[in-house]
Amino acid sequence: MLLFSHVLYPQEVETSSIPVPAEKDTIAPAINAQEISQQLQLQDTVKTDSLRRPQFLTDIVDYTAKDYMRLSPKENKMYLYNEAKIIYGDMTIEAGLIIIDNAKNEVYAYGIPDSTDTYSQAPIFTQAQRTVEPDSIRFNFDTQRALVYNSRTQESEFNVKGMVTKRENDSVYFMKNVRFTTSEDVDDPDYFFYARRIKFVPDKKIVSGLVNMYIADVPTPLGLPFGYFPLTDEETSGFIIPSFGDSQFGYNLQNGGYYFAISDYVDLLTLGSYYTNGSYTLEFSSNYANRYKYRGNARIRYEKLFNSQRGFPDFSERSSYNIQWSHSQDAKANPTSRFSASVNLGSSEYYQESINQANQGNYLNNTLSSSVSYSKTFAGEPQVNLSLAARHSQNTRTGDVNLSLPTLQLSMSRIYPFAPQGGAKNGIIENINLQYSLRGENQINTVDSLFFKPEMFDAARLGAQHSIPISTNFKIFKFLSVSTGTSYEETWVSKTFERSFDPTLDEVVIDTISGFDSYRTYNFNASIGTTVYGLKNFGKDKKIQAIRHVMRPSVSYNINPAFDQFYDSYGVPDPLDENQIELVDYSRFDGTLYGAPGRTFSSALGFSLSNTFEAKVRDKDSTATEPKKITLLNNFSLSTSYNLAGDSLKLSPISVRGSIPIIQKKLDINFGGSLDPYALDNNNRRIDKLNIENGGSLFRLTSGSVNFGYSFSNKDFEGKNEEDTDEMDNETYRNGGRPDDLFGKGMGLDGDLFEDEPFEGDEEENESEWYNYTIPWDVRLAYSMNYSNRTRQSEISAHSIMFNGNVELAPKWQVGVSSGYDIVNNGVTPTQFRFQRDLDSFTMSFSWVPFGPRRSWNFLIRIKSSILSDIKYDKRRAPDRRL
Repeated sequence: MLLFSHVLYPQEVETSSIPVPAEKDTIAPAINAQEISQQLQLQDTVKTDSLRRPQFLTDIVDYTAKDYMRLSPKENKMYLYNEAKIIYGDMTIEAGLIIIDNAKNEVYAYGIPDSTDTYSQAPIFTQAQRTVEPDSIRFNFDTQRALVYNSRTQESEFNVKGMVTKRENDSVYFMKNVRFTTSEDVDDPDYFFYARRIKFVPDKKIVSGLVNMYIADVPTPLGLPFGYFPLTDEETSGFIIPSFGDSQFGYNLQNGGYYFAISDYVDLLTLGSYYTNGSYTLEFSSNYANRYKYRGNARIRYEKLFNSQRGFPDFSERSSYNIQWSHSQDAKANPTSRFSASVNLGSSEYYQESINQANQGNYLNNTLSSSVSYSKTFAGEPQVNLSLAARHSQNTRTGDVNLSLPTLQLSMSRIYPFAPQGGAKNGIIENINLQYSLRGENQINTVDSLFFKPEMFDAARLGAQHSIPISTNFKIFKFLSVSTGTSYEETWVSKTFERSFDPTLDEVVIDTISGFDSYRTYNFNASIGTTVYGLKNFGKDKKIQAIRHVMRPSVSYNINPAFDQFYDSYGVPDPLDENQIELVDYSRFDGTLYGAPGRTFSSALGFSLSNTFEAKVRDKDSTATEPKKITLLNNFSLSTSYNLAGDSLKLSPISVRGSIPIIQKKLDINFGGSLDPYALDNNNRRIDKLNIENGGSLFRLTSGSVNFGYSFSNKDFEGKNEEDTDEMDNETYRNGGRPDDLFGKGMGLDGDLFEDEPFEGDEEENESEWYNYTIPWDVRLAYSMNYSNRTRQSEISAHSIMFNGNVELAPKWQVGVSSGYDIVNNGVTPTQFRFQRDLDSFTMSFSWVPFGPRRSWNFLIRIKSSILSDIKYDKRRAPDRRL
């Protein structure tokens, strides 16, 4: 078997005569490149028409063939056979058979049959990194036009197959009897669009005449008189096709609109829904980004809902809105300043009453919060940090709204005025340090109904607080660490409140005194602590080789003076004797932003003890040289305080906290409680008598809690480490749900479930996997229990267990469920069932909430490709609809 290669120059091709073997000649003679050149030079140039205007190639033609090349001077053609290849400029043609017709300056390319009569080595036409794979090609060097038969090519997410393709140039193609699809197999696709004629502009668009959709080779009624399919990788503006449905608000068109691709940095999506009873929804959302500087997104949603029909006695209307904004700055943009925003505010009833939300986590969310902040660091010694923020907190159940517009914080880094210029700081004097901080705030407390109205500013409270803490630390006997210090605070307010009793109105009158006022407070503190280690060795031949106990005891002392100078009194009639006046103490700073200074002198000792138990155990791996360290009890702490200045109830309840590791780095049981040493009287009030002296136990358990969360999957039993997939930034969490999906997965406006990771079946299939298939699954558990016994009620106030699980029954089948049980109320927690099927070119999902106030279901089947995501079938029952 021979391989030939030669280069044709433009002058040679003009006078060449390249033959094609006769049809009866089944064995072509092999000739080398030198003989081809000699025959080209010996050609009779008289046969050339002298009146014909010469056509010259504009580039070198390089050609090769594996078996042979054969010239036919009479036919003026050349025949290249088996793995033939022609390179002309940026164009390459590869095929089993290539015929070059020099008279017409054309190339013909075909496949050839192999030993089993299978059509093989079909032509491959490549130009400018664009590849077309047809059954045959006809190409003209002069006009740069081509006819391509049964071509197959890929553009953007489309696979295109045309019976006949006419190439006008490298940017325009006309095709006849065309099918195009996003399915990987263009010859046997799951679905395709069939068009009689199309104009195909690579990287830009497909424009077709009459087109209709085929599913599994069956024509459907879905057809259009013409079609336009954008192919550009860049974002382009276009219409969003709405989905049709019906609900208690009537028939509807949901989530239709227009997408504006404004620029490379920002876009805008406008959506709207309309219901036949007059209800409507509007949504405006935008994403923006500037690489290496910032990125973010904003969304505004508004709903106007009508119940029943106008004129009916049960007719009502309501409106609600929701505003979201997220902005983050790239860390590289500016190392000394940063701006960020996370906003979620609106009507308290939006998530509960919205007809355009399917995220169960939103419905169960009781709070909305927002924060917009700017921070700046001024380098130097000392370093100064400035922060300016606006904050918002809203309770959707009560309608209470708390705003801080704005909050100013200024802080100076710690300075050591007596520290040496170099070396370590030693002793009390050298370790003396001080700081300065300022917090100024304008706080507004209002309700949902007054939000964004002038009345919301009537109760605004403005104030500032300066703080200067001074402290030092040193060691005693090398083992005891001592720290002591004092703190000075000065508080500024913009208004105060004077109180007096009006005998005419028989009530207390509060007068608001506008103007600057201030007060100053100070306190002292000291603490001493150490770390004690205890170790018990059992021997290296034992399974448990050693146990270590780490204790961190500490004792603290705090003294807070009484600031009686900031208190006054007013007289009110004694309810038992009208002739007597009873004095009521008050401070003009009561009700201000930071409240009144304390008027009770306190001197208290604090005690705390933290414990950690660890063990060294022999590793199961016989090749391991070191034992394995495990934690038996982590941060088991006890803390209490004793009030030296108090007359009674001097000892505060003992707080107990800790966690028990069950599975290292996977499952920790966290517990906590409060133990009260004092007894209760018959009215369930604490009295100055120890509980053990009252006939009870040493301590009363007044409160307790136990909780844990655990995630495991099939990978834990395969000896593989599963990466943590609880991302706080996933779609469900960003839209108001929980990152662990215990309340169910969130759902987009198109009805599709938010997915953090694709199906494992999305990867390239291996037929053997279907026979040796390991079923992937994962389960997340959350347990919580709270106990309360402050007034002898001895009740479990909250006790529930929730779970979320997913199972892939087959490489393309996934089912999931989120549910739980409330043991206190004997009821099932919010439950969601999910079924998802990957249909190669399509995806199908079904979500069902079978009971509860959010009872609903949603079915969706759509094309997976984002370019055709509007082609879908969506059927749902809204949560607030009752059959």
